[in-house]
Amino acid sequence: MSESLVQIRALTKHYTRGKQTVEVLHGIDLDIPKGDFVALMGPSGSGKTTLLNLIGGLDTPTSGSVSVEGRRIDQMSGGELAAWRAHHVGFVFQFYNLLPVLTAQKNVELPLLLASMSGAERAKRAQVALQLVGLGDRGGHKPSELSGGQEQRVAIARALVTDPTLLICDEPTGDLDRKTADEILTLLQVLNREHGKTIVMVTHDPKAAEYATHTVHLDKGLLVDTVAAH
Repeated sequence: MSESLVQIRALTKHYTRGKQTVEVLHGIDLDIPKGDFVALMGPSGSGKTTLLNLIGGLDTPTSGSVSVEGRRIDQMSGGELAAWRAHHVGFVFQFYNLLPVLTAQKNVELPLLLASMSGAERAKRAQVALQLVGLGDRGGHKPSELSGGQEQRVAIARALVTDPTLLICDEPTGDLDRKTADEILTLLQVLNREHGKTIVMVTHDPKAAEYATHTVHLDKGLLVDTVAAH
């Protein structure tokens, strides 16, 4: 197996609600190799999304370390973390978070507005990303003119347009019917196998987890087991 892209050691996360401390993750150790497709599974409240957010730099741990490509993201300041996320992480959520007033093309271009590149270069990159997800001919359509599955493909193209190191997916098929969900999961599998994208996906759906190369099970904030796909 290739080297670890993500290395997590003794990771804990606590939240304070009023006078109460809620312990979400307890001493997690996890390695995610470069080019892996990991499904994070577990019952509601097991800490899946918290772990995903820590890997993607959307949250910071209470203690322990999170390293991505050998860099300790848990030690970065808020500004450093925001810059790191913009360059290294693509996010795909259950709800597509597309801007309804913009075309698919313009939605995909959004992350590139932070980069110093010309409008023509942005448009070209967005077009390549849309082709990659099978929507090369839909760039001029607004979200309301697309199906749910197509909207999620646009969201995936937007996540890919910066050529991120990591693709972070939180219940990416939670809002889709089975057939459309399978199409999206097949697309993620292609991005992983043919384009070498490292993907970490939270899902409650065992069928979705079958598309991953590894499944990591969490329960009550603890890692209970890791299963490789057959």
